Amino acid sequence: MDDPGPYTLRPIGVVRSPLRAVADAPNQAEGAPKALIEIDPAFADALHRIEEGDELLVLTWLHLADRDVRETHPIGDTSIPLTGVFRTRSPDRPNPIGVHRVTVTAIEGPTSLRVDALEAIDGTPVIDVKVALRRP
Repeated sequence: MDDPGPYTLRPIGVVRSPLRAVADAPNQAEGAPKALIEIDPAFADALHRIEEGDELLVLTWLHLADRDVRETHPIGDTSIPLTGVFRTRSPDRPNPIGVHRVTVTAIEGPTSLRVDALEAIDGTPVIDVKVALRRP
């Protein structure tokens, strides 16, 4: 594969959560605490029309992930055979992008969103927010 060169990824915000360590983060959103997403004021207008009750996909950069991992035991269960990370939701992967489906529970000021269960730890960079498509 030809190397097109580096890509620039600019965080647009940060997660504020009671989760302080990777070991504290649950698998997926099951048992995850509520969190606050703080968006950089430069992107305040990008939040226009987001409302309480909206379902969003929050994309994060899992900054503490091990980018050298290629295989893992899914959900940390060693009884499950090693599996390629592209077949798992492991945070440890070549490009550690987290995908989190959340519901907005409150809007605080022009740049802060309270959301329900979010398994990202405090300080995790947010790289994008997208409206979640409704399931049929």
